Parts: sequence; C-alpha cells; structure tokens
Amino acid sequence: MRLRSVSLGVVASLLVVIAVAVSARSFAAPSAVPAWLQAHVGDSDGQISQIVLERARALYRKKVAQGAVKNPCYFAMDATRPSDLGNGVLGRRYYVICEASQSFSAISSGHGSGRNLKGVVDFSNGKRCAKNFGNAMDSSLTAGGAYMTSEAKTSFKGYYRTGAKQDAVFQRTFIQFDGEGEAANARQRAIGGHAAQVLHGMCLRKNPNSSHADHDGFVPFGKLVDYAGGRSNGCTSWSPADAKRIIPMVKD
Repeated sequence: MRLRSVSLGVVASLLVVIAVAVSARSFAAPSAVPAWLQAHVGDSDGQISQIVLERARALYRKKVAQGAVKNPCYFAMDATRPSDLGNGVLGRRYYVICEASQSFSAISSGHGSGRNLKGVVDFSNGKRCAKNFGNAMDSSLTAGGAYMTSEAKTSFKGYYRTGAKQDAVFQRTFIQFDGEGEAANARQRAIGGHAAQVLHGMCLRKNPNSSHADHDGFVPFGKLVDYAGGRSNGCTSWSPADAKRIIPMVKD
C-alpha cells in the first residue's frame, strides 16, 4: 500500500512528523517561524524543508494547546530525502527542534525496507532513498503522518562476543509511536524508534547460569551489527550514539 503524505511529530510525549510527500493535509495555520529557526530552512543536507517545518510546528502547537504535550521539543523526519549520500556519508533528515532554547539539530535515520513479493509486486526500498511508503501490516514500510511517542520498553535480545571468550548482553530500547489518521495502526504494526542495532546469525548456546536462559538452559547468541546506514522493518532507526541522546528525551 502506497501513501503520499507528510508526517509530523512531537516529544514526551514528543510529536514526530514523518514527511513522505507534500499533500493537502489540514494542520492549524503556522505562526511566523522565528529568524533563528528560519536560518535552518532549505534543501541542503542537514536543513529542513519549509513545508515539513511548518507542519511540524503546527502539529506541535496544536498538541500543546490541547494539553497533550508539555515537552519543549518536537521531532520531524523527511523521508523524501536521501538516507545515503555516498562514500559512507549518511544523510541528516531527522530533526530535533527545541524552540524554547533555540536549538536545532539534524541527524541520520533509517527508513522501511519494504518487500519484494516476487512475481506479484515489488515495493522494496533501497538504502539510498525510499520510494515506497505505506501503513499495511507486514509491509516493512514507513508511513507518513503524525505521531506521538509513547512508552519506552527495553528488552533482552541475546548475547554477542566482545573479546576472546568474553560475551556481553545486548538489550535494545524501543519507543512506541502512536499514530494518527493514516498512521493510526502504528501500535498494531509495532512502529516506533530504536537504535539501528541487531543481532545477526542467531543461534542457541548453553548457558544455564544466565538469568535469560530458557527452560533447557540455552540463550540466544549472535553477532552485533550496526545498520545505521541500512533499512528497518518500518520503524525509525537512529545510530547508537544518536539513540542515546533521543531516547532519554521521551522517557517518563
């Protein structure tokens, strides 16, 4: 399923707006953008498009007026921009905006990989750019729209090798997004934000002394992979370093 919309978002609850196209969507009329923030508007890497900023600010101000948001910051993501600029350089298209402190920063973020149903339809996305968007279940696609961050859940994923005969526990925090409109099924799809890290080549190892062992004394074990330059199953993914900054902003 392909959607053409712009997503805007807010913090802690944070608003997250994910832009995937310019469509006639009705948010409250934006107030004048202050000069310090207007200086970050543009089409170059690390800048934010005017339409994305206006819709993010409009949604944020609307939620603040409703009493749904008290956090002084909000987020926006422009999924129409490239994720990979080439030569290992990642595009900065995820924005953290805190107007009270006049703070603006742009970081990299992943998009949904989509799927190639061979012989039926190919709605997969490459690493560089996303051309397909949607909210269908099991599509592994990013859906544009308005989101609010919800609960944070840290879960055990398994063990990985850190040195000679030395293993470490891998736990990853997931921030649930609650979407609105076309993105209203975000919770059912388990769409949210997390660090771009995963364990590959999973197997089971005997470790009966581990608190994570199953009833037979086995624990999952794999290779820790950082896929900040890759794609997700539809979630917003950040580099591990950026995730350490973003996640505390939305807790509590």
